[in-house]
Amino acid sequence: NTILILTSNLGSGGTEEQVMAAVRAAFKPEFINRLDDVLIFDALNPEELVQIVDIQLAQLKKRLSQRRLELQVSLPAKEWLADRGFDPVYGARPLRRLVQQAIGDQLAKMLLAGEIHDGDTVEVNVSEDGDSLVLAAG
Repeated sequence: NTILILTSNLGSGGTEEQVMAAVRAAFKPEFINRLDDVLIFDALNPEELVQIVDIQLAQLKKRLSQRRLELQVSLPAKEWLADRGFDPVYGARPLRRLVQQAIGDQLAKMLLAGEIHDGDTVEVNVSEDGDSLVLAAG
């Protein structure tokens, strides 16, 4: 026996009828009839997106632990990532890339420039204009 789980963003944000209409438009009836069940999930709320940010940050922190670097990310910075890392079409998938670009890339530049060293704590906050994240050795 095998269980297959397929995910899609077809009709995301729509009612059940709209979602099923999008499914029928995208897939042939022969395929749809082979599915035992179709589950429709609610859209992610801001709190759930911050939880996903925490998961992505935990992965980054694990990599940083090899250099004994500690990362402290403020709640506004997590909310900034959650807001910008979510796309109505792609869901939270772009979030991993954003964490790498907004934090990981800056950390790498700071390490290469000698601005942070093994054992440092790096604090992450939102810039004053709200357009980016600011990293500072604490």
